[in-house]
Amino acid sequence: QMIVGADAATDSDIVGRASTLYGNFGLRRVYYSAFSPIPDASAVLPLKRPPLMREHRLYQSDWLMRFYGYAPHEVQQAAGADGMLPLDIDPKLAWALRFRGDFPVDVNRAPREKLLRVPGLGVKAVNAIVAARRQRRLRLADVGKLTVSITKVRPFIIAEDWRPVLLTDRTDLQSLIAPAARPAQMELFA
Repeated sequence: QMIVGADAATDSDIVGRASTLYGNFGLRRVYYSAFSPIPDASAVLPLKRPPLMREHRLYQSDWLMRFYGYAPHEVQQAAGADGMLPLDIDPKLAWALRFRGDFPVDVNRAPREKLLRVPGLGVKAVNAIVAARRQRRLRLADVGKLTVSITKVRPFIIAEDWRPVLLTDRTDLQSLIAPAARPAQMELFA
């Protein structure tokens, strides 16, 4: 288990350490917990807890490595210059926005590994796409039935009846597909 935010380790450092634990020790799972300050703790520990969203983003990046075929350095590339994963968007979307040249992906031809890189497509949706395209060429509506949010998927795919004309080149693409910021949960004892 890794305690997140108790020291100066960046998200990139934590992802690298998790990868080492998986590779060298054959661990099946790494757990992340946000640091929670306690009264009368050591002076070297921070007084403030990190955002819980940081813990969530680390779990998402862990899933990208374990189930989506991302290499640790690829997950680390989703982080900003400071080594921290963005808190407002998931690591898969952050990676896709950084590497727009890899998109759009043709849902009727792309290998499974490429489809797993598309934001908004999970393992089940990709497996369903691969199975369905054996029967017929998929249209955007077909893909929409297999995923939760076609809005997030649409800029990154090509379908029989859909080509995102210059959509991936837009500077405001993140604001078009990322969910609006939700109000933060207030702390009871803050």
